[in-house]
Amino acid sequence: MKMRIFNLILVIGMFFSVFAFGQTNKVRYIDRSKTPVLKQLREDVEAENAENDSITSMIQKHYDKISKDKKDNRKVIRPTLDNIDKPKSLDEFKQYFHFDPVAQYYSGMCWCYSATSFLESEVKRISGLEIKLSELHTVYYEYLEKIKRVISERGNSEFGEGSESNAVLNVMDKYGAVPAEVFTGLKKYEKHNHIQLFEDMQNYLTFCEEKNFWDEEVILATIKAILDKYIGTPPKSFEYEGKNYTPLDFYNNVLKIKSNDYCGFMSTMKQPFYKQGIFDVPDNWWRDSSYYNIPLDEWYSIIKNSIKNGYTVTIGGDVSEAGLYGEEDIAIIPDFDIPAEYINQDSREYRIYNGTTEDDHGIHLVGYTTKGWGGNKNDWFLIKDSGRSSRRGQYKGYYMFRDDFIRLKMLTFMVHKDMVKDVLSKINK
Repeated sequence: MKMRIFNLILVIGMFFSVFAFGQTNKVRYIDRSKTPVLKQLREDVEAENAENDSITSMIQKHYDKISKDKKDNRKVIRPTLDNIDKPKSLDEFKQYFHFDPVAQYYSGMCWCYSATSFLESEVKRISGLEIKLSELHTVYYEYLEKIKRVISERGNSEFGEGSESNAVLNVMDKYGAVPAEVFTGLKKYEKHNHIQLFEDMQNYLTFCEEKNFWDEEVILATIKAILDKYIGTPPKSFEYEGKNYTPLDFYNNVLKIKSNDYCGFMSTMKQPFYKQGIFDVPDNWWRDSSYYNIPLDEWYSIIKNSIKNGYTVTIGGDVSEAGLYGEEDIAIIPDFDIPAEYINQDSREYRIYNGTTEDDHGIHLVGYTTKGWGGNKNDWFLIKDSGRSSRRGQYKGYYMFRDDFIRLKMLTFMVHKDMVKDVLSKINK
């Protein structure tokens, strides 16, 4: 009871105190106190760091310049061309229909350019029609198919710009094809430049993998938005020569390409001959196992016989070689690499095994000739190429491949089944 009385007296006292003298502890803002000596110490450290950063930046710029100068002035080895009896012009080749070479510029679309060019030649051979097709229509949907597999494999599937020739047929079977003028893929840039396109898609997939986010509907919608931004949206329908088509109608009823009419071949000792198997490279991202594996001599003979009989061939392999000489428009195997008489299944396989032969590039073989006499006679093949090195010489977009380069450095080819009936009969026994 006494305590309650005391507390009451205390509260009453505080009330009368405030009432009598006013509130003394009002809120106000003032500048924060600064200690000069601490401020100076911090500024000293910042100045020292700025000086160090400046020195580091200067040193880094110095070494960046050294690196750039080294890169700009680097040299590569190429063979002398003494005693090389090469074709003097493209007119020496027996050529078969193909459109003029088209540059892929800054993109990894060689697989699509080569196989599309091949199919254009096939359309002409089969139906007589000359139709330039859109490569970018195929590339657009190929990316979507790659993304679907990445999602289903939870990131454990190859995602890159490259692919294989038969991917073009796979995409066309599902999504059709359109003429080149209907879908150019040149929305953002005047020339094909997929640097930022691919980087944006790759960064998004990395984010999805880090977050373990695999919602296919959301991911595909985002990838489509990225593709639409850089290369545009493929048409659902279009007009061609006065008629309206969907891409699938155009593919099936105008082009009349049948994917089952085409066969892919490889030649490697890693797998049994006269069997079908996987072409075991990263760009075969869907792990296609339909490639026929046959011995080198038979493999090469099919290529040669096909072009001599009017069937062009899409072919792929390694082009990071000293004998690939863009300034001279040729590709040969120099003696300092391996003499031609030693090129066989074993020397070919050794280079596949040690990684000096890789799956670099897809091209279209469109012509054939021979040069030389007797035992010095060589086969030469006219190659249509979308890569930049083929534009360094006299014949922009073309190479002349000698037989030794094909035998040693090319890995796969695709051709119409009419040219491989004999070998297919061996395999199907």
